[in-house]
Amino acid sequence: MLSLQAKIRKIKGKKVKNLRKKGILPGVLYGPKIKEALSVEVDSKQFEKIYQEAGESSLISLEIKDKKIPVLIHEVTKDSLTEKPIHVDFYQPSLEEEVEATVPLIFEGEAPAVKDLGGTLLKNISEIEVKALPQKLPKEIKVRIESLKTFEDNILIKDLKLPEGIKILRNPEEIVASVSPPERVEEELAKPIEEKVEEVKEVEKKKEEKEIK
Repeated sequence: MLSLQAKIRKIKGKKVKNLRKKGILPGVLYGPKIKEALSVEVDSKQFEKIYQEAGESSLISLEIKDKKIPVLIHEVTKDSLTEKPIHVDFYQPSLEEEVEATVPLIFEGEAPAVKDLGGTLLKNISEIEVKALPQKLPKEIKVRIESLKTFEDNILIKDLKLPEGIKILRNPEEIVASVSPPERVEEELAKPIEEKVEEVKEVEKKKEEKEIK
């Protein structure tokens, strides 16, 4: 389990801006076993490294003084311009109760329908909602796409290989990935252009009608 050093945060309110300037990320820690939410702070660079590795669905160890608390990075607020984290919520779940989380799908391999037939891989689902004990939640779920040999082949949710103890909270018949024929892709790309041309023609027609009147 990845570890992240944290301290109890004394600075609150608008003054937390000063913390961010020093490379410190403010946050809170809460959960069913925590009576009152704790204000905490962590090193920004260390957090970003841990966040990249663990995501929001893997337990990490938040070390405060001499305590090691298993937590999930529950929510990260980012700056709208820089996309840098400006606040983080740490959630300490009960390890005996299942929790719900959103896990990203990672597509691996090469689809024969793309390589040999010139098709385009369509990723219909990029992340999936799951339920499991916190310690069993995966960081990601890998999707092997070698089974997409023709344009009729699909990878469904029920085809995903999951770690033990993971339940998916979506329709098992939903299509995760498929391959579209070249001409169909061209048709889809052309559609918006054709629609715009029609809109321009319609505007010009209305102008002509006004001029006649």
